[in-house]
Amino acid sequence: MLYRSIYIGNPAYLKLKDEQMKIICPETKAEKGSIPVEDIGLVMLDHFQITVSHQLIQKLMGNNVVLISCDAFHLPHGVMLPLSGHSEYSERVKYQLEASEPLKKNLWKQVVEAKIENQTEVLKQRNCFFEPMLQYKKEVKSGDATNMEGIAAQHYWKYLISTDFLRERFGESPNPFFNFGYAMLRSIVARAIVETGLMPVLGIFHRNKYNAYCLADDMMEPYRPWVDQLVMQWIDEHPQDDELSKDFKAFMLNIATTDVRIENKNRPLIVAVKTTIVSLYKCYTGEKRQLALPEML
Repeated sequence: MLYRSIYIGNPAYLKLKDEQMKIICPETKAEKGSIPVEDIGLVMLDHFQITVSHQLIQKLMGNNVVLISCDAFHLPHGVMLPLSGHSEYSERVKYQLEASEPLKKNLWKQVVEAKIENQTEVLKQRNCFFEPMLQYKKEVKSGDATNMEGIAAQHYWKYLISTDFLRERFGESPNPFFNFGYAMLRSIVARAIVETGLMPVLGIFHRNKYNAYCLADDMMEPYRPWVDQLVMQWIDEHPQDDELSKDFKAFMLNIATTDVRIENKNRPLIVAVKTTIVSLYKCYTGEKRQLALPEML
């Protein structure tokens, strides 16, 4: 199923009626839009004068819709997800808790290899120097003990942007563009984790007592290059734009429906992410040994 991503950046009243999310203008009371809740995968709220009915919130949570709230700087600040998105939640978490360290190290190796491979493809498509990335992928060991992910990242950012660019969470432009896209991607991955019946806090590599989304941060890694690709496309088309405009945010909603190659099929990213997380659960149970990971077209 192709889920829709909805961005709301103006004053609005959101309510539920006839299984639809109704978007109402608070001043004129006129209906501005109507979307079936079952078709929605993500809703981003980016204005302080947005009101959401509790009935609609409950319906969204019941359909595993990720609800993202933006702060005064128009950056994603919080995510609302259901506490449990699967009927077998306790049993599935049990398998997650019992996952051995060797298994988690092997899974992380697969994740890093896929990330480097997809970063390599981004560089190829942009006619950038990519050859060393091929060797970096070959040298990834169990648990990425030699930090080939970090070594590959240094090369990747140097040639994707420029030799002077420093990839930082709070750095100068175009860092905010990438950060916004990654925040959206993280929310999509967290949604898939909850829907599959796993706990986002229990990672396979990331461990941080202040981080409630360690597993989401792990499993989003091989999907980051799709964000990079969209951001670079925006920069190419808007070279003078260094602010997070509403147009940019609306453009980045395309990340959810971007084509991804997974298990020899083309799927929208939001569907591919669910496929990856389901395969992770099957690795926890011993049903599978290999993760279903994305390939860039």
